Amino acid sequence: MSSSDGLVIIEPVSEYTRQILKLKKIYAVEKTPYQEVVFAELEGFGKALIIDEFVQSTEKDEFIYHELLVHPAMALHPEPKRVLIIGGGEGASLREVLKHATVEEAFMVDIDEKVVEFSKRFLEVMHRGSFFDPRARVVIMDGLEYVKKTADGTFDVVIMDLTDPYAGPTALPLYSYEAFREIKRILKPDGVMATQAGSSYFYPKEYRQVKENIEKNFRHIAEYWAWMPSFATNVNFIVASDAYDLYGLSGEMFDTRLKSRNVNTKYLVGRRLTAHLSMGVLYG
Repeated sequence: MSSSDGLVIIEPVSEYTRQILKLKKIYAVEKTPYQEVVFAELEGFGKALIIDEFVQSTEKDEFIYHELLVHPAMALHPEPKRVLIIGGGEGASLREVLKHATVEEAFMVDIDEKVVEFSKRFLEVMHRGSFFDPRARVVIMDGLEYVKKTADGTFDVVIMDLTDPYAGPTALPLYSYEAFREIKRILKPDGVMATQAGSSYFYPKEYRQVKENIEKNFRHIAEYWAWMPSFATNVNFIVASDAYDLYGLSGEMFDTRLKSRNVNTKYLVGRRLTAHLSMGVLYG
């Protein structure tokens, strides 16, 4: 919509709150078979990916989200070689996974080819060439269908970089009990899974449901959250494994593993991970 300050987006943050984002430039708008995709530049946040009216990533702060999503799970595993990313169409989670020198293959499965192709074209600032890394395998396919067709014990780590469980019907089946059961099946016995799980503050019921579905499938789960400026809310993360407990990973060990794998981060270091893990869950 337009205002006296120019074109703006009014984004739903919750059922009863909205944030107003000022548009600097629109690069592309696409109505795909699955969702509405907007690639734009936002005042104060830079280039952005917006899906179904929800900001997914912005140039200014995406590294906070993607480092928190990827590196705790990757560092928890002693030697992640084969990694699956479900979603993550802008390529930023793929970028972070490929920072780990242990990785031999990283599969990124996204249902929407348009998102991937537009990200390659407009969001190099986020993917930083990760799509073209020789270890990257990009698959256009429904994530749950891909998981169901994958053999037992295929992956060391699975990262779920999806839209929120309440943001639309496309990603919702992947947050179900059955989906997490299938994800556990394709993990090796010492595998690790990580997902973002929306906002526990504005959507506590939906968050608890995701958490319970994970708890029913994995022995160890760890929860943490961060405030995301471009989301105007908190975002929650859950890491799960039968073999390893993220609460038992010290900040020193986190730093040591990242350093040994030549991983550089802008935000997440061991002391910050420890702080995030100690905050508990923020419920509205």
